Amino acid sequence: MVNLILFGPPGSGKGTQSANIIEKYGLIHLSTGDLLRSEIGGKTPLGLEAQKFMDQGLLVPDEVVIGMISSKLDANPEAAGFIFDGFPRTTAQAEALDKLLALKKTAIHTVLSLEVPEDELIRRLLERGLTSGRSDDASESIVKNRIVEYHNKTAPVADHYAKFGKFRKIKGDGTVEATFELLSKEIDELVSVRA
Repeated sequence: MVNLILFGPPGSGKGTQSANIIEKYGLIHLSTGDLLRSEIGGKTPLGLEAQKFMDQGLLVPDEVVIGMISSKLDANPEAAGFIFDGFPRTTAQAEALDKLLALKKTAIHTVLSLEVPEDELIRRLLERGLTSGRSDDASESIVKNRIVEYHNKTAPVADHYAKFGKFRKIKGDGTVEATFELLSKEIDELVSVRA
């Protein structure tokens, strides 16, 4: 089993690369947003709990999200591994995830961070804004704020995994294919070590 976290600021191509990784390595995509929608839609106890917080405009507590991740892991015992998307966003979440995975006799094996210069991110997002109609991609000042917010929030999580030698920066400003080749090289090394 290989468990990855893919990091990347808005516009880094994280969505595209996640899809490529899932297709090539057979990993299960673990998006906390999707998990929340699925649990709420299924009216599970965790979903009902999450709904109570969301109805009050509150963030769903980490324990509830960790519970959902635990359920997803248990439901896929034969998985080749998981790619985590949108979680962890804080050091506390990273520590809680590490504890959960240790209980399941596994771990996060690497964090791959797509590194793209800010001017390229801005160019990509504004271009996407023209074609997608997404309001958060339409203004340069909003785009810059999103990038700053991303770096402020994820830097501590990156530091957490770097302490354990699990953080890798990947050059993400090349073509989709070139970036995927760099990601694959890292994952192939991991897979061969774990085989």
